[in-house]
Amino acid sequence: MNDRGLPMDALQRALSALPATALAPQRARALQKFQDSGFPEVRHEDWKYTDLSPVIEISKKWLEAGAPAHRPAAATDSPANTIDAHWLVIENGQISAHRLQAFEQQGVSVAKLSDSGLSETAASPLEDLNTALLHDGLKITVTGEAQKPIGILVSDGANSSVGVSQARVDIEFSEGASASIIEYHASSGSGAHFANSVVTLKLASNAVARYVRVQDRARHHCQTGRMTVSLQQHAKLEHAAFDLGGQLVRNDLFIDIAGAGASATFNGLYIAGDGQHIDNHTRVDHSVGPAESRQEYRGILKGKARCVWNGKAIVHEGADGTDAEQANHNLLLSRKAEIDAKPELEIYTDDVKCSHGTTVGQLDETALFYLRARGLDKQHATRVMTHAFAAEIIKQTPIAVLHDLIAGKVEARIGKLSETESE
Repeated sequence: MNDRGLPMDALQRALSALPATALAPQRARALQKFQDSGFPEVRHEDWKYTDLSPVIEISKKWLEAGAPAHRPAAATDSPANTIDAHWLVIENGQISAHRLQAFEQQGVSVAKLSDSGLSETAASPLEDLNTALLHDGLKITVTGEAQKPIGILVSDGANSSVGVSQARVDIEFSEGASASIIEYHASSGSGAHFANSVVTLKLASNAVARYVRVQDRARHHCQTGRMTVSLQQHAKLEHAAFDLGGQLVRNDLFIDIAGAGASATFNGLYIAGDGQHIDNHTRVDHSVGPAESRQEYRGILKGKARCVWNGKAIVHEGADGTDAEQANHNLLLSRKAEIDAKPELEIYTDDVKCSHGTTVGQLDETALFYLRARGLDKQHATRVMTHAFAAEIIKQTPIAVLHDLIAGKVEARIGKLSETESE
């Protein structure tokens, strides 16, 4: 066993307990690949700030307990109950058959990956682990213009014992198709939990995808997520990500601009309090030009929180006419908070327009004084200014029906920070 791997015999038993479907050969291959590599470790450049030791410990305990399956308690505030969308639900790695059977929308088809096949990608160790332990996944095909958003609720729970779950969704847009997609992660229960998700999104020529990911897990749960996107000629992606919960969270977003005239806009907001670690890694490959990419991530940190943002844009040879911008801004509300920010540009051609930048700072004392002079106490003034900082990302949410939900959750999270988190 690799030092960063898991017991092979226990993994084999967990794999054997999964349904005997067409996914079995891919599971077996992925399991061997994962055992050869093990979990990523801090000596790897892309993981130097994020130690997955808590995830490894949860996974080992879960395997030692016989890889038990859990089902989360129904959440009364689930977005599936409040947001008008066609919802699909993955509960502790298992697809809700009821939601799948009830799904019906013109221009959109949905199937299980065990029936439609799992798309092959340039897998990472965590994607190999996802495939090896995957109960089943979803294949979503958009062939027309979806009139209502497609919601994907990933809901996990661990009560008396630890839990581990895998979620996988493959999405394909046909030429000229358009749709809004919501990816929402939540969890409950007092036990430790590790969730590992993989999403692939392929946009054919002239397709348009509006995509919002919200992560609002229990504060003591862990999550890793990987999303790969490919855009063909004149395809358009508008993506926004919000990280509010979780103890240890790692998000990887990789975008391949493979067609001239394509564009990708991806923004993010992460809010972390005492004991939270949230890591966002993005990479956009401009393989052809002209094309454009825009990204802006903002972070709010308090207590002994640590966050990471690593944004990379690579302009390959021949991708003339590329226009790439990246920005990262962070607000530190305590002396103990820590951010590791790393913008990167690699340019291998001429005739491009590229820029990057990052800022780290505290609230402006002059503005705080102005608000306090008008009757606000320090705590209220801090909340007003912090929310204004976050609002720059919230207002860019590409799915309008989510705006109030996200604004409310961000406001509640900021309020919690100001009321209970230590400096």
